[in-house]
Amino acid sequence: MKDVRPTSGRVLLALLSILGPMEGRSFLDLFAGTGGVGLEALARGARPVAWVESVRERARAIERAIPEGRREGTAVLSLELRRAVSWLLKRGRTFDVIFADPPYCAGWGAELPGVGGLRDLLAPEGFLIVEHSIREELALTPSWSLISKRDYGETRLTWLTRPIPHTS
Repeated sequence: MKDVRPTSGRVLLALLSILGPMEGRSFLDLFAGTGGVGLEALARGARPVAWVESVRERARAIERAIPEGRREGTAVLSLELRRAVSWLLKRGRTFDVIFADPPYCAGWGAELPGVGGLRDLLAPEGFLIVEHSIREELALTPSWSLISKRDYGETRLTWLTRPIPHTS
């Protein structure tokens, strides 16, 4: 089992500061690891919240960490990313915020933006935030528009959204 690299406190604080209030917003935590980002979104009022973590032991730990009174509407999926996307799409789920923290320098920078169906999980006004190494660029496809990139030491948060239709 690969080591977990939780989102650092500095990056998490910056992310949550930018996101602002989470009440009434849905949140998906991909490559969840310890589940800390999704748990913080839940604590700040996000509903529903879902986590995707392929390592079963970690997924179980996330389930145990969800406070008893906040479990309604949550889902913890111990599935590979593509299978989880398919599972969520079949259930008509969409999210205002999708946060992805794939393993650094493992090829996900090139692969993640092209994962089939990922964009369809995004609510119309939603956005995808990818945490990745500053040494690994995301391979953007026409399915995504870049909002911004913000660096925090060796970590970059890249904010993406659906392309904005051109009006003539």
